[in-house]
Amino acid sequence: MDQDAVLSLWETHKEEPWPQVDSQLEGPLMTLDTVISGCVVYFLDSPEGLDPQRVRILEDCVADLDNLTSELDEDCWPYFQRLRQLGTLLIGTHHTA
Repeated sequence: MDQDAVLSLWETHKEEPWPQVDSQLEGPLMTLDTVISGCVVYFLDSPEGLDPQRVRILEDCVADLDNLTSELDEDCWPYFQRLRQLGTLLIGTHHTA
């Protein structure tokens, strides 16, 4: 997956408002959103792409997101599915580079 695909999805994601989530899930989900978003910005700003440490962090974030999203209301899914897609795109750019 190329940088344009990540950039396009990122532009859509950052324009979306934060969804209403259960207060117990909000902190962990905000952390995942922040970490994945930080990796997106790093990827887009860095000609080298992601280093192995960031890829491992992304893999952990995607796994955590999978565990948490099963507890979300349906109306929250688009936001977090897009976040998950960003994470998996970034992981894929590293493995195919």
